[in-house]
Amino acid sequence: MDLGLSGKRVLVTGGSKGIGFACAAAFIAEGAEVAICSRQQANLDAARATLRVGAAFAADLSDPGQAGAMVAAAEAELGPIDILVNSAGAARRTPPDELTPAHWRAAMDAKYFSYINVIDPLVKLMAARGGGVIVNVIGNGGKIASPVHLAGGAANAALMLATAGLATAYAKQGVRVVGLNPGLTETGRVAEGLASDARLAGISVDEARARGIARIPLGRMATPEDIANTVLFLASPRASYVTGVNITMDGASTACVV
Repeated sequence: MDLGLSGKRVLVTGGSKGIGFACAAAFIAEGAEVAICSRQQANLDAARATLRVGAAFAADLSDPGQAGAMVAAAEAELGPIDILVNSAGAARRTPPDELTPAHWRAAMDAKYFSYINVIDPLVKLMAARGGGVIVNVIGNGGKIASPVHLAGGAANAALMLATAGLATAYAKQGVRVVGLNPGLTETGRVAEGLASDARLAGISVDEARARGIARIPLGRMATPEDIANTVLFLASPRASYVTGVNITMDGASTACVV
């Protein structure tokens, strides 16, 4: 299937590792021009050794000034951005008895504002141009509360609502906004989360991993490429009537209608 992505200009935040890296690679394979962003220059250098990206930017996206400057630099380097994929930022997992207001605020900065600070300038540029697509890779922790992921889950839930609301607000200007909620995926972030789960439950990381996989009817975690394939479809003209939704992609772990 030709997804119609050749020549599209794509910005992927968190594009140096994990799901973001897989998304960047997949867009490049489809003929898109891709810019990636990461907090760490070393991670960008490692990614550029493998990916043929058009541009790469180091920025702390929890800082609105750095995020806005990164968006401006990406448009100056590539031209007007057609597609934004947000996959940067992750809140630290913390047992509930260790949570403080500072942890909740840090989680919002790490996940919610790392997305919003990029979305805000770019969605307005897209609207002024009459089109664009934003895909937010969020996470199912915003729907299913986990004891060690309450602060991060709250940030995810806020992003889901922002996704739905922005899609409604900008639909008439031709901008689509979609959320994708992966379940357990073979990434470094999930490995860190499993380690936190293991500490809280007093079990080994291997046992925590086995328990997590046992809850997935498909019998395995997703790969970053699994998620990237769905992101590409949602970002493509083939999904031109899909907007304002947050799609769960967790191997049927969450068996519910909503």
